Amino acid sequence: MGRTLRQTRPVEALGQWTVQRDRPQVVSLIRASHDGRLAHLVGIRIGRMIGSPYGFLRGSAVVMADDVARLPVTGITPVVGGDAHLGNFGFYRSPEGEQVLDINDFDEAHVGAWEWDLARLTASTWVAGRENGQTEEACRDAVVACVTAYRDEVARLAEIPLVQRSYERMDVTHLADTATDPTLRDAIRRAAKAARKRTSDRALPRFTSEGADGHRQIVAEPPLVERLPDAVAEQVAQGLDDYLTTLPAQWRRVLAWYELVDVAHKVVGVGSVGLRAYVALLVGTSPDDVLFLQLKQARRSVLARYVHGEHAWHDHQGQRVVESQQALQTVSDPLLGWTSFGGNQYYVRTFRNMKGTVPLDGLDAGALVDYARIVGSLLAKGHARTSGASMIAGYLGDDDAPALAFAAFARAYADQTEADHATLVSAVERGDLPVADGLMGSAFRPGG
Repeated sequence: MGRTLRQTRPVEALGQWTVQRDRPQVVSLIRASHDGRLAHLVGIRIGRMIGSPYGFLRGSAVVMADDVARLPVTGITPVVGGDAHLGNFGFYRSPEGEQVLDINDFDEAHVGAWEWDLARLTASTWVAGRENGQTEEACRDAVVACVTAYRDEVARLAEIPLVQRSYERMDVTHLADTATDPTLRDAIRRAAKAARKRTSDRALPRFTSEGADGHRQIVAEPPLVERLPDAVAEQVAQGLDDYLTTLPAQWRRVLAWYELVDVAHKVVGVGSVGLRAYVALLVGTSPDDVLFLQLKQARRSVLARYVHGEHAWHDHQGQRVVESQQALQTVSDPLLGWTSFGGNQYYVRTFRNMKGTVPLDGLDAGALVDYARIVGSLLAKGHARTSGASMIAGYLGDDDAPALAFAAFARAYADQTEADHATLVSAVERGDLPVADGLMGSAFRPGG
């Protein structure tokens, strides 16, 4: 079936990108995505997006979703990440305590075309390569390596049982062995070491201080970390109580021993800035037994309307995020759950869980190629765990035509991203969009 689809969806079509006459204005799409966000934080989001074309791409999933949805597709629809750019792969801790690398952002995850994820990943690779000063040839090599690895991994996984695919993971040791470039190996070792320190107990002195009553409280750093009015804090507390019911029984029993000590609002990411994101500090059986949980507002995926129109399939968007994450990752945070309060829906996860990323700004040409190959393989693992692996493998075949086609698309869409970034910068200069001074972080960092 997959091979037959080459006749109705020629591989060469994967490489086509042209601006269609009815393409919505970029600024209009971004402005529309601000509906429902906290207005005083929108300027931070725009500030991070205008910092560079890569920063723009990170924050503009809504723009690329509209673009790729206009392209012809094969009709093979696994669960996709929806925002699978190069920076949305990273380390985290497995339930067994191992550090693993996988897709790590699922706000936009949804059933959709596998091509949409691969298009976003390859375009982001080209944009990141340019931003690092790499040649067009080096960017092309990285994209070809990414797609080739995706092709080979999908083909491999299509030949093994579905259940066995679900045990395929990439831990740090395997990752270090897989990386062949010395620069990338060093970057992985440094990033993994830093990520191992990102735990709740290590975060306690950084994010909190001891009050006059002897209790810990989260330190405010407005506007990035803000104290909450009592009424909102009470809503968050009630939301956490309701969240417990979405956990497996064993984890519900464990968390029942923890006491909620404090909550605050903390700005995260680029695309998420302005959405409600709360951090909760909980203390267990001793003062050193601490846990940070994050409650992050969940809305419809930017892909949803292109899959099934304006009627939402999912009653709870937080549940969609959690179940999509569990589908795409080999192992996931055992404390994933969801809740609702204040008229909004949220998903809940561990906030400090050995999370980290390989810094893209330190990758030379060889390291970029090597890392693109690794994340291409990881994307294939996620897609193959849901559905359609054998059809995708049949469509991609064993030749280089799909890789070359995605490389052509990635280069053209990198040009488009730079043009769209310039459009956004011009809108800010005209005063059409707000921007917060002094808050433009690096687009290559998770908080930037």
